[in-house]
Amino acid sequence: MIGDSTMANKQAYDFPETGWGQVFNEVFTDQVEIKNYALNGRSTKSFRTEGHWKKIFDQLQLGDYVFIQFGHNDQKMNDTSRYAAPQTDYRKNLERYISESRSKGAIPVLLTPVMRRKFDDENKFVDQHGEYPGVVREVAKNTQTDLIDLTASSQALIEKLGEEASKDLFMNFGGGIYAKFPDGKEDNTHFSPYGAREMANLVAKEIMDKGLPLRNWLKKSAYPQTYEFQLPVVNSPHFKADTFDIRDYGAVSGGRNLNSPAINQAIEMASSKGGGTVLIPKGFWLTGPLVLKSNVNLHLSDGALLQFSDNRNDYPVVETTWEGNIAYRCQALIWGVNLTNITITGKGTMDGAGQVWKQVKKSKLTDSQWSALLKTGGVLNDKKDTWYPSEASKYGNENMEWTNKKVDGKTKEDYEKIRDFLRPNMVSLTNCRNVLLEGVTFLNSPAWTLHPLMCEHLTIRNVHVKNPWFGQNNDALDLESCSNGIVEGSTFDTGDDAICIKSGRDEEGRKKGMPTQNFIIRNNTVFHGHGGFVIGSEMSGGVKNMYVTNCNFLGTDIGLRFKTKRDRGGVVEKIYISDINMNNIPGEAVLFDMYYEAKDPVPLEGEENVLPEIKSEPLNAGTPSFREFYIDNVMCKGAETAILLRGLPELNISDIHIANSNFSSNKGLVCIEATNITLDHVGLFTNSNTIGQIQNSKEISISGLQFNNTADSHFEFSGSGNEKISINTLDKTVSKSFIQYTSRAKKVKVSLK
Repeated sequence: MIGDSTMANKQAYDFPETGWGQVFNEVFTDQVEIKNYALNGRSTKSFRTEGHWKKIFDQLQLGDYVFIQFGHNDQKMNDTSRYAAPQTDYRKNLERYISESRSKGAIPVLLTPVMRRKFDDENKFVDQHGEYPGVVREVAKNTQTDLIDLTASSQALIEKLGEEASKDLFMNFGGGIYAKFPDGKEDNTHFSPYGAREMANLVAKEIMDKGLPLRNWLKKSAYPQTYEFQLPVVNSPHFKADTFDIRDYGAVSGGRNLNSPAINQAIEMASSKGGGTVLIPKGFWLTGPLVLKSNVNLHLSDGALLQFSDNRNDYPVVETTWEGNIAYRCQALIWGVNLTNITITGKGTMDGAGQVWKQVKKSKLTDSQWSALLKTGGVLNDKKDTWYPSEASKYGNENMEWTNKKVDGKTKEDYEKIRDFLRPNMVSLTNCRNVLLEGVTFLNSPAWTLHPLMCEHLTIRNVHVKNPWFGQNNDALDLESCSNGIVEGSTFDTGDDAICIKSGRDEEGRKKGMPTQNFIIRNNTVFHGHGGFVIGSEMSGGVKNMYVTNCNFLGTDIGLRFKTKRDRGGVVEKIYISDINMNNIPGEAVLFDMYYEAKDPVPLEGEENVLPEIKSEPLNAGTPSFREFYIDNVMCKGAETAILLRGLPELNISDIHIANSNFSSNKGLVCIEATNITLDHVGLFTNSNTIGQIQNSKEISISGLQFNNTADSHFEFSGSGNEKISINTLDKTVSKSFIQYTSRAKKVKVSLK
């Protein structure tokens, strides 16, 4: 690799400055050796006149690739040692590098220079490279040299991110953060680590898209059908080294003093001083709601307990969102809106005092637990089977046609009267960029625990969420309309969905049109929850490019849970899942359900989960879509149903591919209104003789099937819409009755091998 500072390797002292060539090895397998000879400040002229090219030329061998990228310094007309006019010297220099590389049997690759970041007063991108990129393109064409047009792709990325967010690609930060830059930096030419990786990925993408031979050595990722360069790149927040101890602002440990004024003052002061760490030391700190500010790290020391108040009057009613709708709710325990560079870190614990907010169903407690709960006060419903903490809470739960969302004719004062019903989320972050949650234990949330909404560049690492298993709407993590993030190394134990992906509800969500996209979710464990990894049901803005691997779901009601319903709308696509372990799943190990009815997925005693009657309806904006799921290496021991796909007759679930997986369950495959479903080397070891049920489904390919082969083992077909069914088993001794039809089923030719 030869070029200038945008490509060059940097020293440790230069951090965070990073050349894209410095991280280029990350997109290739170990079979590719990269030697990066790019140097700061060099042009096509000075790289040669200073003797750098000769050292490289002397060691070139047959089959070596030579990546050539210059242009930034060739433009410097006032520096005769570097300036190379675009149509004369610059062109000739590029042609010489090409011909000399080929003389050794090496393979030259030309790259146009990376764009600098500049916007005019109308927020329009400004090109600063003039003729130089065009010359590179012409030389590549005239000499039949492979071309990587990084000028075009980097400009497209910068424009897509916009004037503000594109700063993160480059060296833009305040003072007091990095040793080499005590006064900060504003440099829109050289890259941050995040920007360097984005540029390296753009080069890899073009290698793949243009079919260049190097594509054969691009590294595959841990996710089915994907490469490393296709995975999202996530930026990290950075902070000044200053520390703001809450004790210096009047906070007192012991659980009797309400410390929210002191803590909020420390947060405000830290942000106003350019940022830093707000320290919650070891101790018992009682507090009301906290408001985060930009450039602040809220840090809970090991042994720190941040106990949120159990006085519901401490939480003001504010306009926010709830389950995808605009709503009045009590202000979240930790609240942040329109912020940049924020973190919550440490080994301490936050307790949300959720017990004073939640309704509780009698069916979810033992007799002794129910008796103890009644002694705490509260009120019961008319059936005496549900407890509420107050009359206002009971009223809100029984009048959710208006209490659960903002409606015309109701004022904020109306909602303040039912404050006790308007349970706050624990951590609510809206429209924030560069967010980190790390190490903290979040305990006993009143409602949703972690709720990032419309956030970008979000890292959640090594956190622990624990809520009572009976808590309704106690989701552990709800990523709603967020982009680019990582959720890793965390544990979740909750009463509702665990890791849940959302993007708005019904028409309001479709109108906003903000999908949740580009997330890596890896190395997590869920101990309890309605679902381990969940998409929906509020997914009206769409979900795409989700990468999930190496997660354990231990006793969740459902493992992989994808749910929606008519009127939601939205497209869920390009979901890549691998290496999932499950055990003791009371419901489905893998569930695609387009008839979601907002109730517990596993019926309680005396309840039924009745299959809705499936009738076709006209397609409209509210018709949801599930498609392009790639699932590999799922292992489940103990489930009610292994795989259930239940689509709409007007728009089937489609393009679902499950491979190299084993399920031990009561029921095997249930496939209703689905198209292009592939099961490749999947084991369905059932306690029932019915291995699978297929109804009104098309292009079903099952190969390498394993099952408990008995004389009664069979697939059951129903409905009149089955077409193109192929079943290949590893056991060649299946009985003649392996294919069976219900009384009203249309017989279809099944390719059986």
